[in-house]
Amino acid sequence: MKFKLDTHTHTIASGHAYNTMTEMIKEAADRGLELLGITEHGPAMPGSCHEFYFQNLRAIDRTKLEEMYGIKVLLGAELNVLDEDGTLDLPDQVFEQLDVTIASLHLPCFKCRDEKDNTKAVIRAIENPFVDIIGHPDDGRLPLCYEPIVEAAKKYGKLLEMNDSSLRPGGYRMGAEENYRKMLKLCMEYEQPIVVDSDAHFILQIGSHSYAEKILTEMHFPEELVINHSVEKFLRHTRKYRQKQ
Repeated sequence: MKFKLDTHTHTIASGHAYNTMTEMIKEAADRGLELLGITEHGPAMPGSCHEFYFQNLRAIDRTKLEEMYGIKVLLGAELNVLDEDGTLDLPDQVFEQLDVTIASLHLPCFKCRDEKDNTKAVIRAIENPFVDIIGHPDDGRLPLCYEPIVEAAKKYGKLLEMNDSSLRPGGYRMGAEENYRKMLKLCMEYEQPIVVDSDAHFILQIGSHSYAEKILTEMHFPEELVINHSVEKFLRHTRKYRQKQ
């Protein structure tokens, strides 16, 4: 399967990544991708962008960027889920400037709770109309019950992410492969689509999917449920582009 898009990447604006926006876009184009999402960490992440950064995304002409590099560019945020009620770290009025949104649990921003509360937090984020993707629902340090999450994603038309970074050797998230196998089995049962992302913090990671693809192949995961093969299909799962149809 040809992977045409990577929707979860970070630049120096996130505070712990190492390239500029234009460097990331050029690398993605050079690698043959058709779409790149740049999703900086929300302001609750230590060292990341202030709310003003996201408000000012209106200053960037996406069309000119796309003309320069020949690739679709989405500028958005990886939002931090802050509590079991699914509270996010940007106010609603900022979302108008974002092309794509990922909501994730991060230990620096979300206190480790029990499986019930963690699962409730993710489901509340899924129910939020401003959220497009649930990021890396894989960390065993924040245990989840996957069936209600898959059910909610299916009900609300949201994507669940398979994060290749979580599967790389030396990664800090615990039990990612085992947890993804649980989630993917349920996604097959519910016919719930996923998106495979690199979570790149450096240009050489853009478009990385080898660890995820190995598991997908071993599990005979249906290609039609992997959204990465179609830019148009992916855009239909984002709030901004769904509204334009």
